[in-house]
Amino acid sequence: MRAYGKAISVPFHSFIPYNTPMTAKLPDVLAPDLAIVFCGTAAGSRSAEIGAYYAGQGNLFWQTLAATGLTPRKLNPEEFLTLLDYRLGLTDLVKTQSGCDRDLSLSGFDIPGFCDRINRFRPKIIAFNGKAAAKAFFGRSVAYGGPLFDDRIGDTAIFVLPSTSGAARRWWGEERWEDLIKMVSHLSHDDWGLSKRDAYHRLRRGKIT
Repeated sequence: MRAYGKAISVPFHSFIPYNTPMTAKLPDVLAPDLAIVFCGTAAGSRSAEIGAYYAGQGNLFWQTLAATGLTPRKLNPEEFLTLLDYRLGLTDLVKTQSGCDRDLSLSGFDIPGFCDRINRFRPKIIAFNGKAAAKAFFGRSVAYGGPLFDDRIGDTAIFVLPSTSGAARRWWGEERWEDLIKMVSHLSHDDWGLSKRDAYHRLRRGKIT
């Protein structure tokens, strides 16, 4: 995968992260005016153990953020809160359980709560990290890609990415991440008054404001 340029930190320290309930396995990483919020199904076992997103062995999430230029380097899972500096956020559909998708109980899926969080903070895009999370949200099978404009959450467009989990490696495809970047550029042009070319390169440098 190509790297597209160095991200530059945008100060988000004036924002207080969303107050996730104490029963949650991981805190939500949410704030106003985010470009992308990534949503998984639930924290994996390793992530719940150390209290950090996408910490499982073989998970490509942090590597991919760096490779696409969404972060200036490969962050460690424990640095997940710094994603706010790059207008990126994190959440899960299941907040109070952890482990493999097959081990999650239906009672843990809080779709209304997820929608409330997204409607409150109104990111430009919600990107599901894997078809399992997207299927749980829609209640039906969905294809990779986006934008799914007919299924917006309020003003937020939806994109479906291949899972970065090591257990889902056979479905991995880096090209969908490049499609996601192009989608953000398009939304930047429509919503923020930038030319598509300028928006694309400013996003790559972490400078869309």
